[in-house]
Amino acid sequence: MARLNVNPTRMELRRLKDRLKTAVKGHKLLKDKSDEMVRQFMAMVRENKRLRRETEEQLASALRAFMLARASDSEANIEQAIAMPSYRVDMECTSRSVMGVDVPSVTIKPSESNELLPYSLPSVTAELDVGIIRLNKLISRLLELAQVEKACNMLACEIARNRRRVNALEYVVIPDCEETIKYIMMKLDENERSSQVRLMKVKSGFES
Repeated sequence: MARLNVNPTRMELRRLKDRLKTAVKGHKLLKDKSDEMVRQFMAMVRENKRLRRETEEQLASALRAFMLARASDSEANIEQAIAMPSYRVDMECTSRSVMGVDVPSVTIKPSESNELLPYSLPSVTAELDVGIIRLNKLISRLLELAQVEKACNMLACEIARNRRRVNALEYVVIPDCEETIKYIMMKLDENERSSQVRLMKVKSGFES
């Protein structure tokens, strides 16, 4: 807590009182915003944990299907079958606002002409078909997980930034204003008492 370097005048006192009022109001608004951001952040963290667990389970299931395909067919035949993929994924990237923070939003655009399996079915084992189908179903889940994780990171940065502002107001700006206002009021009272003493001396000099 430090006193600001200002002149102890009534005009400065009025200006500092207005500044203190604004700082107190801003502190309350930022504190409320920070609390709400933390609440939404915790909800996103729980959602991120759930999505990551489900995604890892589905990915492990797809990888098991690929391992079975490699065990029942030659690696060269599998590589030849998937060397030229015919399936394409089109995405649309936008943004949405979460407590004033613009977080990414990605949606998969439907495509009618793509064929999921780029080979003839009799040329490979059924396990490869299962693995590719499971991976295809995993695309939307991976995008959703990426969005939630990015939103969590961006919201965490904004929470930290907002908390620094709250702390600056609470521990620096507001105490400094209060200390300076107290100092100016003390100085003004002291000047007023000095003026009264001088007037009393002048008055007593005239009376004598």
